[in-house]
Amino acid sequence: MSFRPLSSPVAWLLAAAALVLATPMAALADEDPHLEQELGDLEVVHGERVLDAGHVDMGPKYVDGAWTFLIHDDVAKADADAKSVWRYPDETVFHVLDDARLEVPDDAAYSFIGADPGAPVWVVPQTQNPGVVWLGWNTQDPEVMRTIDRGVTLSLTGVQGPGDVSVYLQSGTFGEPQVLWESGKDGAQPLWVDVNTHTHANWTFTEPGVYLLRLRAEADLVDGSHVSDSQIIRLAVGSRTSTDEALSTAWEGPAESTGGEETAAGEPAAAEEENSVLVPVLVGAIVVVAVALIVGFGIGLVRGNRARKQVLAGRSETQRDADASPGDADGEESR
Repeated sequence: MSFRPLSSPVAWLLAAAALVLATPMAALADEDPHLEQELGDLEVVHGERVLDAGHVDMGPKYVDGAWTFLIHDDVAKADADAKSVWRYPDETVFHVLDDARLEVPDDAAYSFIGADPGAPVWVVPQTQNPGVVWLGWNTQDPEVMRTIDRGVTLSLTGVQGPGDVSVYLQSGTFGEPQVLWESGKDGAQPLWVDVNTHTHANWTFTEPGVYLLRLRAEADLVDGSHVSDSQIIRLAVGSRTSTDEALSTAWEGPAESTGGEETAAGEPAAAEEENSVLVPVLVGAIVVVAVALIVGFGIGLVRGNRARKQVLAGRSETQRDADASPGDADGEESR
């Protein structure tokens, strides 16, 4: 089931072409020639940049020896005299224009999108639509491929925006959507990406406006160390949404925690404070219960021994009385 367009038959054809192809991530590069790429040691550049069409993907790269999550700007390759570069996420905005608007299919399989059937949503497609920015991810930086052990965990750890966001893959026109990320879920949503992978997916947004997506790329390296970096990805959804606002909007969602629970930005880790108090209380309670059990067992053992001795003593006395009775009877008869 594909999305329905909002305007012309031409737009319908573009939308259908954008959404009908999808296969497991490992096989995408083999079937879509647009995904066949080999990254050299590309330059990392500074400067504000708005991307509203063309090929873009995100991924880890080493910058001055540090593992860094960046944006691979491949849009410039449309110009024969230009070259691809890496850009910093806080200086880059993806502008999802109204050409990306489609209608939610009347199919329960798409209920995860968070909009009613027939409602308009903005879709960054899995296959390239010339009028829409084509957003994906890769693990193809040469130094990254030399140093990581098997692959990278790419996680969505937070979403800030006016509507719902979902990211999914789809195999064929009638294939079931394979949901990767949903803004309605709490906590980190990890996605495993093999080394030397280049993937694009469908990104849906239910409302126009500024969206901030926090993504984390982490990996175990062949030398046994672990690396991680989190960045905020900025999107201006809708043709009228200000890209300047998208650049200046601050993250107001939960602060990312290095392990376990997240806490509100700028606030103390209340859960950690509660745990620091709760742990000794629990340990003390366990000790008290253990002592009580030991004491109770000891008291029970003593009482049991006493009762056993009383029973044995009673049995001995009864036995002595029984032994004495026959003798007395014989004496009386003899007399």
